[in-house]
Order: sequence, then C-alpha cells, then structure tokens
Amino acid sequence: MITNIISAIGNNRSVYPLILRDCGIEVPSKIYITRKENLKESKTKANDATREKFIDEYATSAVWLGGIPLVEKIYDKFIKSKGFNPNTDIKLFKEEKYQGINYNIDKFKNLASEEIKDLEKLKNNRKLIEKLTAGKFAAATLIPIAIMGFALPKLNFALTKKIKDNRKNNAESSVSQPSMTAFTSGKNVSFTGNWVSAIANLKTVDKMAITDGGLTVGRVSTSRNRDEAYVNAFRMIGSMILNFVTPIYIAKFLDKCANKTFGLNVNLDPLIMGDKNLIQAIKENNIELPKTSEAKDLFEFIDSKPQSLFSQMASKQGKVVYLKNGIRDPRKYVDIKDLGNFRNEFESFVKSAQKSSDITKFVKKAKFVKGFNILSNVLISSALLAIALPKLQYGFNKLITGSYSDPGLRE
Repeated sequence: MITNIISAIGNNRSVYPLILRDCGIEVPSKIYITRKENLKESKTKANDATREKFIDEYATSAVWLGGIPLVEKIYDKFIKSKGFNPNTDIKLFKEEKYQGINYNIDKFKNLASEEIKDLEKLKNNRKLIEKLTAGKFAAATLIPIAIMGFALPKLNFALTKKIKDNRKNNAESSVSQPSMTAFTSGKNVSFTGNWVSAIANLKTVDKMAITDGGLTVGRVSTSRNRDEAYVNAFRMIGSMILNFVTPIYIAKFLDKCANKTFGLNVNLDPLIMGDKNLIQAIKENNIELPKTSEAKDLFEFIDSKPQSLFSQMASKQGKVVYLKNGIRDPRKYVDIKDLGNFRNEFESFVKSAQKSSDITKFVKKAKFVKGFNILSNVLISSALLAIALPKLQYGFNKLITGSYSDPGLRE
C-alpha cells in the first residue's frame, strides 16, 4: 500500500504529485502566509485577503485538477454517440516503420477483429475524427481556463466589493453576509483560440500545464489594477515553473546522487523494484529482455512474448496495452522512445542487482532510497511552492507598491 502511494506521487508525468503538493501542502501554506503578510497592514485587509485566497486557491484547485478529466469524460460520450471509439489513438495516422493505422490493420486483422473495426472506421473518417479530437482538447483546456482565469476572479472580486460596500453602509456591523447577487456581477468573457489536433494526445498533466498558461493570462488580464497584474504574473509564472519543471530536475538530481553515493540504479518505479517475481527472476538469472532498444526488437519482443516479465512490467507502467487475450491492442500507439528507455533502465537495474552479494538486500536498499528520493522531491518542491514562492511574491509586492497588502485590496 505504501509502495503504491510512493509510486504514484513519484510519477512526475501524472497528476498525483500535483494533488499532494497543491491541496495538501501548498494551498494551506499560501493562505497562512497571505494572512500573515496582510496583517502587517490591517486586520480588515487580512480578513479580505484570506477570504479571497481561500476561495481562489481551493476553487481553482478543484477545477484545475478535476476539470480536464471531467470535460474529457463528457466529450468521450459525445464521440461515442458519433460511432467512434474515443480510446483509439490518432497518433497512428502517422505511419511509422513498425506501427500505424495501415500497418496495424494488416498485422492484427486476424488477431483482433473487433479492434480492427475501430481502426478501419477511424481510417475512413480521418478528417471528422481529427476535428472531434481537436474539439475534445479545446473543450478540456478552454473551459477550465475560462472558469479559473476569468469567471472565478471576477466572482471573487465581486464578493469582496459587496462586502466592502456593506461594511461602509453598515459601520456598526463587524461582519456582513453578502447576498448571492454578488456572484452575478461579473462581466461575460469571450475566449477564442485556434487549436490543432496534433497536440490532442498530450497526457492530462501536460494539458494542465497548458491550462496553467491560460490561467496566467486570465489572472493577469482580470487584475483590478496594474500592480496586482504584475504580482499575479510573478506568482503564476513562478508556480508554473515550480509545478512542471523543477520536480523533474530534482528527481534526476536525487537519483544521480544515489547512483554516485551508493552505487544504486534507482531510476525504475519502486513498484517494479519490489516485485517478487522480478526478484526471483534475478536470483535465477532468468530475465528476458528485447535484444536492443530499437523499434524492431522492441515490437518483436512485446508481441511475441506478452507474458514475459518485461512485457508485463511495461504494461503495468502503461507503456504497452494488451487485450484480455494477450494480444497487444492495435488501437494504442506505442511510444517507442519511452519503451526503449524503460528497457535500458530495466536492464541496468537487473545487472546492478546481479552484481550484489545479496540480491534481496540490494533490492530493499534500492527501493528505500528511491522512496526517500520521491518523498524528498515532494518536500523540496512543496517548500518552494508553499513557502519560498509566496515569500518572494510578497517581497516583490513590497518592492513595487511599498506595501505588504495585496494590491487589489487597496482603496
């Protein structure tokens, strides 16, 4: 169970590290720092800033983390209503030497007849499916951007304005409850853009990065004054870098340090390292791997030996998809570069384990170090996001405005 959790938060290409950093660490810290900094000016401003930050951060997190999967799920139903399988990968339109729609249809026509029907329908309606896929991508990114970047700030600002007006009109009341009409005062926002189907196969975390870019544009353009726009730009750009770039390099640095310090190859997922079948196969020197990381050898191996340890591990990591009958799903594109890297890391780990005097102890040590690296990465990147960035943001705020309070709250 613990290994599963560590494995999930250690995958920087998934949303799980973002969920942990964003909801579990970053948001509470940002709210606390916001209140602390604004208290330097006044308790009233601190209350307004804290409320705005609470609504902004948690509502944004809900849309940012759940919006893309929800919109895509709804859109998939629309694609199904048109008679297409939304899980068929349009990357296969690009014919490669060992995969592509025509190649896969010819290769698997007698092995996966139902799946080939999906491919043939795709092939015969290429323009339509590309438009539908591009529409799915646009909807999954533009809708969250419109909500987070434009609608939410306006609603939040309208709520603050309503509270300020009530405060002025009712000086004897220390707390006033805004009516729901505050949530309808935002202006309608139009948002247009040109999108191409070539980027429709990005992973959810990649789409979140794009959405974050749109969110930055929205937050800057809806700022209440120029200083708030500068501060928002500083905060959002810093957040994008620390969320999507920094953790990848921290992980690489920590894994290299483990290799140099302990002589351990810890590039593999801890779930793979701790697999009992893998440990036993290493002890028995019974590991089969593709001859090389070249496309020809990789495809030949995963197709002819789907039950091999390597093929099953690749499947668990989502690098290869097999049908229930053991045939590779011809509708799925195989990222051959990623699979080749996995093959090389797999081989390197096996060779390192075989050189050790005690394979079981070696694997346990490697698994522990990898887990430590993952947790360290989460803590370091979270500290940068939750503490360093907000502190820098308010330092920047003080530099350009001469005040610690949020510039959007000034009279």
